[in-house]
Amino acid sequence: MATSELSCQVTEENHERREAFWAEWKDLTLSTRPEEGCSLHEENLERHETYHQQGQCQALVQRSPWLVMRMGILGRGLQEYQLPYQRVLPLPIFTPTKLGAAKEEREDTPIQLRDLLALEAALGGQCVDRQDVAEITKQLPPVVPVSKPGALHRSLSRSMSQEAQRG
Repeated sequence: MATSELSCQVTEENHERREAFWAEWKDLTLSTRPEEGCSLHEENLERHETYHQQGQCQALVQRSPWLVMRMGILGRGLQEYQLPYQRVLPLPIFTPTKLGAAKEEREDTPIQLRDLLALEAALGGQCVDRQDVAEITKQLPPVVPVSKPGALHRSLSRSMSQEAQRG
């Protein structure tokens, strides 16, 4: 099975904008294969002769950077396939709204969002359980600043050793 390959390489540079583009891909593959259903086999038992012939075809595969692949048998036409783009998420994260859309064309607000907006409007933008920062900090224990990280460790170790000596 013989195979020939052609590859393409494209390089562009824009020195003004400091941009560069480089692409390389396997463009065309032409391979010779045994043709299916096209073989001849003869045997002559009296003369002890055999003859075998296998038909061949040339398969062509053409790829492009626009994710289009053409394949088929040379001389019989090519079938074109659009390949899926693999470097994107299956669902769009953000779909912009139509800027020129009239009010009638816009979609209705979802029910959950309508309920949330109604609740915010009823509360007037205020939280029901709101507390001042002073009230929250008043409930916390007092903070004792430590001058050195090792000072607290030494005082604890001394008190532990004094308790051990006492018994």
